[in-house]
Amino acid sequence: MRILTPLLTITALLAVPAAAQKPAAGTATKSGAAVQRPAGYPRSYDATIAAARTEGRVRIYANADRAELVPVVEAFKRAYPGVKVFYADLGSTEMFRRFVNETRSGQYSADIVWSSAMDQQVKLINDGYAQQYASPEKPALPETAVWKNMGYGVTAEPIAIVYNRKLVPPAQIPRSHQDLENLLRARRAEFIGKVATFDPARSNVGYLYLSQDFQTTRDTRSLVQAIGDTRPVLATNTGPMLAGVASGKLAIAYNVIGSYALEQARWHPDLGVVFPRDYTLVTSRIAFISREARHPAAARLFLDFLLSRAGQGQLARHSLWPVRSDIHARRLPAGQARTVRVGPQLLVNLDRLTRERFLREWNTILASGQNKR
Repeated sequence: MRILTPLLTITALLAVPAAAQKPAAGTATKSGAAVQRPAGYPRSYDATIAAARTEGRVRIYANADRAELVPVVEAFKRAYPGVKVFYADLGSTEMFRRFVNETRSGQYSADIVWSSAMDQQVKLINDGYAQQYASPEKPALPETAVWKNMGYGVTAEPIAIVYNRKLVPPAQIPRSHQDLENLLRARRAEFIGKVATFDPARSNVGYLYLSQDFQTTRDTRSLVQAIGDTRPVLATNTGPMLAGVASGKLAIAYNVIGSYALEQARWHPDLGVVFPRDYTLVTSRIAFISREARHPAAARLFLDFLLSRAGQGQLARHSLWPVRSDIHARRLPAGQARTVRVGPQLLVNLDRLTRERFLREWNTILASGQNKR
């Protein structure tokens, strides 16, 4: 589980426009240098830049690793001096609770909330915690990535199966969900305690991924039973699962963030990554600007940068896959990718009775596996 860390302060500015985005007119900084708005943005955006400079800072709560954000912020500051970024790397559950509690009590909280827990983000938007903002970058985004001009999907991240190459020979690599189930049943005794997945009771993203599996196919229950029979290791984030599989302590991990897995596989040759060919969930980290943002103009600048060609290009150079299709990046075939839309259908996951019923079934399956000899 991510530990709440002190806010990381980075002197930050708006993005350097991509090569194709030649600067338009600008706004002068305190030093007299012109601050350029990206080409294609309305002239009124100069006022937003000026207001952001006056505000001087933006505060972000997110669960993307800070290492992923440093290059983004570095690009941000090369173009627009004067805005500081305060960034807190929080687990999705802690982020949700902290933001809600701070906002309800009138405390200083985040200007931007950016999380991979898509259903929680949609709930916050639906409950009135976000403000509307029609980003100039909206026309370049997939229709599935924007909701109410409030929630913006910034990434398109596939969910993967990872395996240890020494423990799973090439002939047994699970290329589909059915392959995985067959492998777990055939080698159950060997895999006791060596299979990992998210704990949906403690991880909101884990609950999201598994509930989306159930919505995709009824066969998910049979797969979950096969996982449960191995007495799985339950995790609250991807990092420990990847480390366990890479070291050989674990043989397989199910429903991990694929972009992170590919990045780790570059350094760990024993780590194999599979995007299931029958279907691969593709999720997004949703960002919104808080209704009570104390630095709304700076928040708009940073959100626009995340969605711009420059910002999306920075994400693509690291482990976060961009949501924009006009950025050179790895993509899954359209027939394989099952994109989780940003929208109200995700609220079903957060219905109390639905969640309780889901977790009861999950716990029953786990208990059955514990009792199985």
